[in-house]
Amino acid sequence: MSNKKIKRDNGGMIYSTDSGFDFSDDNEEQATLPPQQQKLMIRLETKQRGGKKATLIKGFIGTEDDKEALSKKIKNHCGTGGSITDGEILIQGDQVQKVKTFLQGLGYKTNNI
Repeated sequence: MSNKKIKRDNGGMIYSTDSGFDFSDDNEEQATLPPQQQKLMIRLETKQRGGKKATLIKGFIGTEDDKEALSKKIKNHCGTGGSITDGEILIQGDQVQKVKTFLQGLGYKTNNI
């Protein structure tokens, strides 16, 4: 017999007085908007990276698969690595100008922070 406790993820909700409350998951993915309707924010960051620079892209509205595909296109264009963390696309190095021109070429509106 196992002595492990089973934990339920209820989003931090402990108790609700609402008799009609439902613990259903509200984190549905939004449909991906076309590039012309999206405004992506690009910034250069060095905090908590050991002094190394990273280009962050945030503001993408869409599914995780589409975000992953866009991230892969950007990484291939810049010839560098990267990842997706906390909903932001992270590209290694100071690639702000390259990323901005590439995204504008795909039809995205961009804004440097």
